[in-house]
Amino acid sequence: MHIVVVGLNYRTAPVEVREQFAFAEKDLPAALHQLMQTKSVLEGVVVATCNRTEIYVLVDRLHMCGYFIRSFMEQWFGVKSEQFTQHMYIYEDEQAIAHLFRVTCGLDSMVIGETQILGQVRSAFLTAQAEGVTGTWFNRLFKQAVTLGKRAHSETSIGESAVSVSYAAVELGKRIFGMFTGKRVLILGAGKMSELTVKHLYSSGAAEVIVANRTLSRAIELAEKFSGRPSTIEEALKHLDEVDIVISSTGAEGYVLTADQVAEGMKRRPSRPLFMIDIAVPRDIDPAAASVPDVFLYDIDDLEGIVESNLEMRRSEAAKIEVMISEEMDEFQLWLKTLGVRPVIRALQDKSNAIHEETMESLFNKLPELDEHQRKVIRRLTKSIVNQMMHDPINVIKEMSGGKQGNEALEYFSKIFALEEQLESGPQGGAQAPSKLHAERAAGSSESLLPKGSLTPAGVMGG
Repeated sequence: MHIVVVGLNYRTAPVEVREQFAFAEKDLPAALHQLMQTKSVLEGVVVATCNRTEIYVLVDRLHMCGYFIRSFMEQWFGVKSEQFTQHMYIYEDEQAIAHLFRVTCGLDSMVIGETQILGQVRSAFLTAQAEGVTGTWFNRLFKQAVTLGKRAHSETSIGESAVSVSYAAVELGKRIFGMFTGKRVLILGAGKMSELTVKHLYSSGAAEVIVANRTLSRAIELAEKFSGRPSTIEEALKHLDEVDIVISSTGAEGYVLTADQVAEGMKRRPSRPLFMIDIAVPRDIDPAAASVPDVFLYDIDDLEGIVESNLEMRRSEAAKIEVMISEEMDEFQLWLKTLGVRPVIRALQDKSNAIHEETMESLFNKLPELDEHQRKVIRRLTKSIVNQMMHDPINVIKEMSGGKQGNEALEYFSKIFALEEQLESGPQGGAQAPSKLHAERAAGSSESLLPKGSLTPAGVMGG
């Protein structure tokens, strides 16, 4: 078995590429089930945010796996692989696990240490789990990753001195205006990102914030939290001449604001600049709007350098989290190594229970005069003898299975106790022989997942 992640992010792909691979939330269940139809894929989770699209899979072999995943992306998004392969990165096994841990802790984000990604990974996992496309491996791995992310933020100071994409958007506006005192801001969208943006705007002195959303009830809900003004998007766009800043973060699939709409609004505000910050992926504002006189348009990629001065402390805290990640890596690898010991121990317990039952039945047939109480006492005492005899061998094989020669130890153990028959049958086929487990856990790949010239694990770290 191999854990693989294939993805692209803000470091490897510009926004115009990333927006082509944005999963609509409503379509994610169908995408997951289509992913599971991909050859060799046994489990899957898709993490899709404004800064990354990552496909995590558990596969039974690496050979040709990259080709199959690229085919899935081609079919789902309708984009030829030659248009996106150069932007992709691939991690396998330990590198894939380490990457997930870094992502969940916020170490791989545009804004280092941001907490929003933790909730996004958790949500992605819960969606995949609810759709029944995760199993033993990913249930363990993603739960461990989420728990690690929580620890990273509670046991270090990496989450202090707020910085996020929404914070960066406000910081950009402050660089332009100095402060927001007396400024009117239009927020397009009423999601979590917009809520954080409104919070930062008011703390920076914004005079009035108009919250516009396609669903007016959601706009009212958010506006009431901050004494803002709610509006529908359609109505708000008729009044572009009344605001100084537009910050957009909707989940729309097409442009919410076209260049023509911006140009029309600017006719009613001659010689007054309009600053527009588009932090949505796919983008909400037509890039052509930047060519309209007195319009200054920025997208999410323009925010990367803005927060650099706020991150020095977080980088020092990140070193502490890297130590945590290393420890969690060891724990997960130990879990993987001991995964094969479970069917062996179960087989030994099943065999000992069967022998014990046969012995009790033979004994009670020979001693029919025993009453029920006497039978219970004998059964309990003899069962205790069996359990005590198995206690040390079970503990030893648990320890040995986690070592370098763990697979060989499991094979010898099964031969010593003659467990081959139990392992071959297993409960409903659940047990597996050590030799098969050894083959499944064999590491390494016979072929790269990406064609020559593509980004490789050693050459890129996603964000």
